[in-house]
Amino acid sequence: MIKKSRHGKRKDCLVISRNVNTQSTENQFMSKAKLKKRLLSLTKEQITDIVLELYNARKEAKDYLEFYLAPDCNAELEKSKKAIRNEFFPTRGFSEKPSFAKCRKVISDFQKLKPEPTFVADLMLFYIEQGCEYTLEFGDMWEQFYTTLEGNFDKAMRFIFLNGLLASYYERIEKLIDSVSDCGWGFYDTLQDIYSEYR
Repeated sequence: MIKKSRHGKRKDCLVISRNVNTQSTENQFMSKAKLKKRLLSLTKEQITDIVLELYNARKEAKDYLEFYLAPDCNAELEKSKKAIRNEFFPTRGFSEKPSFAKCRKVISDFQKLKPEPTFVADLMLFYIEQGCEYTLEFGDMWEQFYTTLEGNFDKAMRFIFLNGLLASYYERIEKLIDSVSDCGWGFYDTLQDIYSEYR
């Protein structure tokens, strides 16, 4: 009688999972190749129709195409800042629990427009600043609130450092950190530690 390992099923699942992931990646590349081949076979008018249909069908495509045709980084930056600001300080009512996921999506969508790094850095710091202002306005928050902001501050610092923008933003960063010197959960100390890694 052959004994089965108690981990055998888990290993099988991992093998299947890897195969599925590999096939999924291959399918993605094939789909892109097929799309390119198909587009090359179409007339200019047919491609124009497809782009217009896409423009009408999806908001993301509409935003991207409008920015591509008439790029205005300042306008898009302000639009993104307004969306993040609204998560922490809505025009009406009170935000009991700001959605960090929505804020990250706003930043991600903005990055997809391929703006200059300085605009992205500005938005990433603005996000952290709103979180800091929120805790200063309403008092100490739950631990995860600070942990999430710390993680995103680290991402912002890494982005700023890799793009050579620290000299342009260090005063703003230090002002941000100093503003939360009295916050709990070691928030101030953690931000200081993260900042010191990139100075």
